[in-house]
Amino acid sequence: MLRLSGGQVESLFDLGLPVEVRELPADLAALDGLLADPALLGPVERAWDRGARGRGRPTVPMTVFVRLMVVKQRSGWGYETLVREVSDSLHLRRFCRIALTERVPDESTVRKLVRRLGADVVDDICRVVITRATTGERRFVARAARIDSTVIEADVRYPTDIGLAADATKALARAAATVVAPDAPRVRNRSRAIGRRQRKLNRTLAARTGQGKPTALRLTGEAGALVERSVREARRLAEHLRRRARGRGAQRKLMAARRLEELAERAGTVARQIRQRVAGEKITNRLVSIADPDARPIRKGKLRAPTEFGSVIQLAELCENTRRGARGLIVPAASQIGSPNEPDLLPATAVELDRLNLRPREVALDGGFFPIGVAEDLPDPQRVFIAGRQSAGSRRTNRRLARFRVGIEGRISHLKRRYGLRRSRLKGHHGARTWTAWAILAYNLDTLAIRAA
Repeated sequence: MLRLSGGQVESLFDLGLPVEVRELPADLAALDGLLADPALLGPVERAWDRGARGRGRPTVPMTVFVRLMVVKQRSGWGYETLVREVSDSLHLRRFCRIALTERVPDESTVRKLVRRLGADVVDDICRVVITRATTGERRFVARAARIDSTVIEADVRYPTDIGLAADATKALARAAATVVAPDAPRVRNRSRAIGRRQRKLNRTLAARTGQGKPTALRLTGEAGALVERSVREARRLAEHLRRRARGRGAQRKLMAARRLEELAERAGTVARQIRQRVAGEKITNRLVSIADPDARPIRKGKLRAPTEFGSVIQLAELCENTRRGARGLIVPAASQIGSPNEPDLLPATAVELDRLNLRPREVALDGGFFPIGVAEDLPDPQRVFIAGRQSAGSRRTNRRLARFRVGIEGRISHLKRRYGLRRSRLKGHHGARTWTAWAILAYNLDTLAIRAA
């Protein structure tokens, strides 16, 4: 059963507290006023299954959940730390609308709700926040926009072919170990055999004997052959489960078969990549993680990290002016699996601006955009500045817009350091979009709170 709001927050115990404890700090008080709008929970109610709204066990109040996630993104805490800190803080309890006599929701409950709601619901909440801010009295007037793309890293370690082979065999054996079926084919765990080859390869490379590359190709090829054997065994087990899926427990066997086939497909991709590498062929659309199949290698030319692994998102910040230190609102980010170019994501950003009825007069972009594509995709602005390209404005105007455009680089760094946008802790492209949506929502709320103060 869906619950949008909870019960009474204050109790008799609050009467004995000092005034300083009962009053929220200035930043939390401003956020509390913004989150008090009942329209923010409209997207949650619309996304919830209509048949489950009035039946079943009551959920956590959605107003409590949204406030907990805002605190999480602002603080950078994990789920367990979030629950512990909110339980121990009177101010955070009052901000999250949790009475002293109530228990803070378990961290598993918060995690499951994050996955269940997903990115689309959080994006809709962000759109409600932007719409309310850009209408009414003292409305936010979006006069200028700056757009840039960045990489949100996936929660994976640096991939190697032989390391992926070990992960693939381990994942297949682990999934097969959960199957309970008579006369089921066995899936061996060959990760130890691959681990021995990995350690031998490390010793060969450390010795600097000049035989590193031939040895690496040979050992990696042997690891790929072991992965192929595990894939054949996993598919044989999945076929056995499908044949035995009758009567009681049939759905459980079918789910286990689907899971095995999904992992076998990923492991088969790893084996194919190893064959291509040994043969000296070019590998396209490379798989870099068994746990996160949507992560891709992305090269942005950075000295700190020449190759990053994750997905690309495009951020559009709309400001009221182009002065130094301008802080604006960010619309829901555009994203794709792989390594798209910046013009590829611009149409989605333009659709988002049009959906929110935002018409900035000036748009500042970096040199990765092209004038023809920008003119086709974006709403009709008065002036478009693209770094490194000739512009129709005066020299003074171009310098002003160039300084304004550079600010998006600092904004991206700010989002990564302050709101956790450096690395997504949720798996898959859907998880990266969800993580990004919560970070943008928390940032926009903070921006409006600062502006109101």
